[in-house]
Amino acid sequence: MAGTPLADRILAFESATGRLRAEAGFSLFDLNRVFLARGFCAPVAPGTQFITLGGMVAADVHGKNHHRDGCFGRHVTRLRMRVGDGTIVECSPEHECDLFRATLGGMGLTGHILEVECRLMPIPSPWIWRESERIADIDRFIEALKEAGPRWPYTMGWIDCLSRGRGLGRGILMRGRWAERAEAPSDPPRPRRRPAIPFVFPGWVISRASVRAFNSLYYHRHRTGVKRGIVHPESFLYPLDVIRHWNRMYGPRGFTQYQCVLPDTAGHGAARRFLELLTSRGGASMLCVIKDCGDEGPGLLSFPLKGISIALDIPIRDDTQSLVDALNELVIAEGGRIYLAKDAFTRPDHFRAMEPRLPEWTRIRRHWDPQGQLRSAQSVRILGDRP
Repeated sequence: MAGTPLADRILAFESATGRLRAEAGFSLFDLNRVFLARGFCAPVAPGTQFITLGGMVAADVHGKNHHRDGCFGRHVTRLRMRVGDGTIVECSPEHECDLFRATLGGMGLTGHILEVECRLMPIPSPWIWRESERIADIDRFIEALKEAGPRWPYTMGWIDCLSRGRGLGRGILMRGRWAERAEAPSDPPRPRRRPAIPFVFPGWVISRASVRAFNSLYYHRHRTGVKRGIVHPESFLYPLDVIRHWNRMYGPRGFTQYQCVLPDTAGHGAARRFLELLTSRGGASMLCVIKDCGDEGPGLLSFPLKGISIALDIPIRDDTQSLVDALNELVIAEGGRIYLAKDAFTRPDHFRAMEPRLPEWTRIRRHWDPQGQLRSAQSVRILGDRP
């Protein structure tokens, strides 16, 4: 499920070290299915488990534990790749390290990833101990994220991106860790049933008014105080996977995702300025996720840096391009950048302005693919590759 047929085999696993070598089409879903009950988890869990190991490398995915464990690339020990001229190359932090660093977060443009070797993380049980708390505004939210980071391996929050005034950025903060064996149920968690959205909703369903109503209801249904308890790992790590085809809610024009990181050097006010711009431009989103990011990783185009990440789902409208332009201009002014894995609208001049590592990455890419054999619709749009 969600893997790549004929390229999704486990090739080797060392239980003493947690070292896994698998074909790049092996999915995170199958990794969880095989290893959670055996006492191991992926070192980094992005927002969905329907992604392959190769995709996790290409996007250098991050998760709710970035403040502690960094991106996936930090835990990758070796890659086997087919580069532009068809040559098969093994690379690692010690061998062909330039190719290795350029591939982490390189969106598949440095070569076809064939095999991935990484370190899995030992866990005491396959269940999650979670705490959640209602937070009144964005300034307190960031303080709470920073306070939770040293004590909790997983932190994140949902925020109401349509609230204004004193309640700007109010939301629900979630903290989690793997439950100890004595805390957890004796049986491993079963795969959850996933109901599906049966049809594409009319375009008017996701409107500013409906999103405002949903956000208010979601915020207020969480009582004051802290909620604690054991939860299924899928509901904590991959909440959107619970519903199949949830994108159909956004109507026939669909939606785009937008994610940026605002560095700590910009100050706590950066997140408030971002939300003020978003609300003033009518950027209605039911899903607005905020996370605390740690230090920048080795990947030359890896997304996170030390600061606050904000991710949005935005219904596509006639003014979506101008909204993304305005958000990008603010992100550039704050010294931040956007996540290529979620980008569909960024202009090339904006990307160059926010990515000082691009010249070095481009040099390495051209060394391994001088004819420009590897390209994508995104690279044509933002890097000027030939169609």
